[in-house]
Amino acid sequence: MHDSTGKVAAITGGASGIGFAFAQRWLAQGGRVVLLDFNSDGLGAAVDQLGGTSVARGVLTDVSNRASVDDAFATIADIEGRLDVGLNCAGIPNPGPTSEMEDEAWVRLVDIHLSGTMRACRAAFPLMKLGGGGSIINMSSVATRLGMPKRASYNASKAGIDGLTRSLAVEWVGDNIRVNSVAPGYVRTAFTDHLITQGQLNVAPIVARTPMARFAEPEEIAASIAFLASSDASYVTGATLHVDGGMTVDGAWYG
Repeated sequence: MHDSTGKVAAITGGASGIGFAFAQRWLAQGGRVVLLDFNSDGLGAAVDQLGGTSVARGVLTDVSNRASVDDAFATIADIEGRLDVGLNCAGIPNPGPTSEMEDEAWVRLVDIHLSGTMRACRAAFPLMKLGGGGSIINMSSVATRLGMPKRASYNASKAGIDGLTRSLAVEWVGDNIRVNSVAPGYVRTAFTDHLITQGQLNVAPIVARTPMARFAEPEEIAASIAFLASSDASYVTGATLHVDGGMTVDGAWYG
């Protein structure tokens, strides 16, 4: 593990899943976390589980609302006084046939995943610049490389996140701010468990399609995020790191 002593990480969607797993790792490395999440009950429980307000703080945040995001980051400036890492994990599932999709459903998902990521990056920028730099990690997906049916809004928003990541990487490099994305395969989180329970996600073909023949654990994705957040990745910016058990490179169908 890397040494994060004295460093602050802000995590959207941090009350559960990959965001929460990274929060646990960041604290284990000696850092402090600020969880930005829309789930008020989950937020309080997550802070308690992490060890309480001496090491973690929760801020009720709606990433689809600029004022909410800006206000959340203003509290970081006032209370923590610094920001070293920004991790953007906020998102929602909403699979369904594109031919039947309402405009409102499309806009809401894209606004949370893509525009929400932009809002958090924008709000993090002045804090990181003031502190001499930092690392932003955005949550992409294997969906940017695969044509997944009934997930058009999700695929489009994740592809947009990769484009945003590359743009910010070259725009903010002069301020010593690195911007990268992580593209997980399927991860066993509450997010995917909900889809499985609702019958919207079939585990068997996913496992069969993945060379490692399993879902990832949230901690495995968190470890990759921790690398990009660390000085070991000091020459890495604008990259998308696929952490997918080989799903997007599998050519075994040919053999």
